[in-house]
Parts: sequence; structure tokens; C-alpha cells
Amino acid sequence: MRFALMSLAMVLVLTPVLAQEKREEPTDEKARKTYENALKSLREHKREWALDDFKKADKQDGGHCLACQKQMVKLGKELGDWKTAELGANEIITEAQAQGKGDAAIARYQLALVLLQEGLEKHKEEIFVRAHDELDKALAAYPGFPDALYVDGRVLAQLKRDDESKARFEQFVKTGTTDDLERQRALRYIRRPELARARMAPPFSVTTTDGQKISMDDLQGKVVLLDFWATWCVPCREALPHIQKVAKKFQGEPLVILSVSLDSEEQKWKDFIVKNEMTWPQYRDGSFNGPIAKMFGVNAIPHTFTIDADGVLQDEHIGDASIEGKLKKLVAHARESQPAENTSR
Repeated sequence: MRFALMSLAMVLVLTPVLAQEKREEPTDEKARKTYENALKSLREHKREWALDDFKKADKQDGGHCLACQKQMVKLGKELGDWKTAELGANEIITEAQAQGKGDAAIARYQLALVLLQEGLEKHKEEIFVRAHDELDKALAAYPGFPDALYVDGRVLAQLKRDDESKARFEQFVKTGTTDDLERQRALRYIRRPELARARMAPPFSVTTTDGQKISMDDLQGKVVLLDFWATWCVPCREALPHIQKVAKKFQGEPLVILSVSLDSEEQKWKDFIVKNEMTWPQYRDGSFNGPIAKMFGVNAIPHTFTIDADGVLQDEHIGDASIEGKLKKLVAHARESQPAENTSR
């Protein structure tokens, strides 16, 4: 399962600088043809073919196809082709160094993201060391780069350099970023650095049908069951009695069930949850491309995630599955760990 590693708000703001006064698509005739084939494969959801052609087009263009390189990084990460993702990122760095310090900082940050994800998959310390080196260079060029500070905190935590990790998160908080979700998460990492190397559920915030705002980090101390579904999904409808049973069985316990619908038709969804007495928190994400579904890498439903009281992902199931046993243990632990007044809410 692929989690989004971090919000790229700063990168999305600054990345256009990379494109200023610089072409992105290839100009070589052969490269352009290969590039168009890659785009066609991408539209047809043939990502492996698309990645091969983006890489080929970039080579045909002499390593100057920025659009190809961006796709090499993106698809390489998605497909776990780390060699290609690193190649694309390094080529972007080479081009960015000619543009200015800001561009180079962003490019090195992007490479560090590739290395962090690769390191998490391969569990190799030397990959995290490389990621830290790239972030050091990015921060030397742009000392106030919030996302680089945050990600370096995570990388240093993986290296078990907890004091340095806490210092990076403290620097991040002091930048005054307006992203409250990331600030909440950083404050938790400062208090408990070990969480920064755990498989944490990504931070998110939603407003449910009854107007309740639910934030992942506001739910610390409670077990969370995320249930991705849709009214048009037959297996989801068949699994509904199971979710209803869980909601009833754990009522009053430190457990929050959040059903995230991928329905595109709002009224149909609302009518269904009323008719079927789905009284626990409900949120509509709209499709597999919805922000929460993408954040959790959901590509099939029903799909559930069980998250413990610390926010650490414990279980993931596609299809209907027996989850009561795991929930019972997690809820019991949450009950033991929290003051009585917190578990009664």
C-alpha cells in the first residue's frame, strides 16, 4: 500500500519556478513521438509502458526532457522502480542547478522523497543517509524550506537520531506553516520521536454529514476504523451488516468508525445512509481519485484500515473481513492507556 508521504504544498507552490524560461517537453523529433506514446499509455492506465517510454524519450532528448523526468519520478515511485525515479530526480537536479538555488533545493527535496520511500520499502540505512544528505543540501540552499525540514525530521527518526529529528520538527513548527494537520503531526513527533519511524496513518481532516470535523491527530487515544465503500459496490453492501455489527458492539468504547464513500452522487449516498441507519460518522470522498482515497492508496473496495490509539496503522483488509478480534485488543489497550474521561467521549 502506498501512503502519501507528505503534503507537497510548498513544492506545488514553488515547482513552476523550475519551468520558467525552460521548455518541459522534448524537442527532438524521435523523442516527441516516444513522448506522445508515453502519454497515450498513461491515458490507457498502462503505467509500466508509459514509464519505459518517458525514460526512452528523455534519453532521446539528451536528458533535457523535464516533463519526462517528472513522470519518471512520479511513476517510478508508484511502481517501485527506484532506479528510474532516482535517475529522473538527479536529472532534474542537474537542470535546476543552472536555474538557481531555489530550484536546486526543490529538486533535491524531490530526490529525498524518492529515497525516503525507497528506504521505507527496503529497510536500508544507507538510503536514509543519502536522503538526509540531499535534504541537508536543500536546506543549505533554502534554510526556511518547511517541507524539507519536516521530511528530514522523519529521515533522522529512521536513522534513530532522535535529538536531531526533534530539532528538525521544532524548526518546522517555528516556520509558522499554515498547514495545521502537519503542525499537529510534527508536535506529536517532538513529544514522541519513535512515532516518526512508525507506519503512521497519514494526517487528514474531514467534515462529516452531521457537520462534525474529524482530524486523524485529534483522535489520538482512540482506535480508528476507516471503511472505504460506495453504494454502487455490491460487496460493500454485502459487508454493511458486518460494519453495523461492529458499530453496535463497540458503542461507548474508545473507537471511531469513519465510513468514506466513493460515491459521486451526493443525494443517492445521503439517502442510502439514512435508509440503512448508518449512524456512525460518514464522509463522501467522491471517487478513487478523492483526496482521502488517494492518500491511503485505495484502488479496490470494500477496503478497511485499522489504526491504533497512537495513529499507527495496524491492519488493512480488502473485502469483508473479520476485524472484531483485532479491534477488541486495540480498544482494550486504548482503554488502559487513557484517563477515564477521555475514553467515555
